Amino acid sequence: MASSPDFVNYICEQIEGLGAVRSRKMFGEYMVYLNDKPVLIICGDRAMVKMLPCLETLMQGRPTEPPYEGAKPHYVLDPDDRETLREAVRLAEEVTPLPKKRKRKS
Repeated sequence: MASSPDFVNYICEQIEGLGAVRSRKMFGEYMVYLNDKPVLIICGDRAMVKMLPCLETLMQGRPTEPPYEGAKPHYVLDPDDRETLREAVRLAEEVTPLPKKRKRKS
């Protein structure tokens, strides 16, 4: 089931103020970027963050599942727990590198 644009907008609104927030539709689902770094994946109206070492304490006891078949498990975030969502995004952004620019084929 594809995520709704309204849900994506809600998640983006929850993390406003942490930096430059944007989302991008990818493969029928969405990636949310903070300061041009991919920090959240939204699949099936579920916000998920990569299982990073810096998130272990914050996300302890939270559910995990792969966002799509064949993917590694991610933490599933509660979209209404604004404080935890914002802290997870902030921590993930600190350790996530900027994506490398791809060279265009000529």
